[in-house]
Amino acid sequence: MNERMLAPLAAAVAVVVLLCLSLFTVGESEFAVRTRFGAVQDGNYAPGLHWCWPFERIERVERRVLGQRMQGEPLLASGQQGLSVDIDLNWRVRDPGAFLRSGAGGEQGVAVRLAEAVRGELKGVYAQAPLAQLIAAPRGGVSGDVMARLGPVAGRLGVELLDVRVKRVDPADDAASAIYGRMQSAYAAQARQVRAESAAEGNRLRAEAERNRAEIQAAANRDAQRLRGEGDAQAAAIYARAFGVNPEFAAFYRTLQAYRTALGREGDILVIEPDGDFYRFLRNPARH
Repeated sequence: MNERMLAPLAAAVAVVVLLCLSLFTVGESEFAVRTRFGAVQDGNYAPGLHWCWPFERIERVERRVLGQRMQGEPLLASGQQGLSVDIDLNWRVRDPGAFLRSGAGGEQGVAVRLAEAVRGELKGVYAQAPLAQLIAAPRGGVSGDVMARLGPVAGRLGVELLDVRVKRVDPADDAASAIYGRMQSAYAAQARQVRAESAAEGNRLRAEAERNRAEIQAAANRDAQRLRGEGDAQAAAIYARAFGVNPEFAAFYRTLQAYRTALGREGDILVIEPDGDFYRFLRNPARH
């Protein structure tokens, strides 16, 4: 190969190298910004194929929504009550040029700056509200005013703050121990009150049951005595009518009752004259 062929070949290679250094592509999920000797140039590129000067660099910035969680942030509620708070942040780059010029150090640096701003706003909000109010508040106390104050901070970083949401609010360890102690005392007092009320109600029910039992027994005894008296009266009337019809049979029946009473028990000894009137029905039963 002679020198006349080397020159065009070198020129072609140089052109190819320049084209490779000048052409670049931009994806759908990213921004592309030109920087010249470290300085950010105005404008950014839409998705597709583009070119730049070989001495320029292309910085790529994420276009999609980014998120982070601030876990266990120490905050104070009213009354100096310590809290541990989890906060979720969602944001995305709105101005990639401002994002790069902010000097925040990329996504991680911007996340740190946003977290500091959110932490500062929530400190002021939480210091004025008790724990119960913060737990019941929508979004954990992140109001529209808080979002409005955070908007300019995010704008200076070239990003848009989409959402700030408190996911968990717990008392700190010492505060939680005190709360649990108060809850335990309250529940113990409530349990004692319930047991006392139950015991009083049980005593009342037992006394009422005893009174009802005594009344029922008294009424039953009264009715039994009345029925027994009526039965005895009817029996006496029947006996009287029967004995009046046949006095001799009445005497015989009463004597048999006396025999049953006097002679019906084992081991009893009866000393009496055999010729007496008591044995008249035993001496000659066929006669009677």
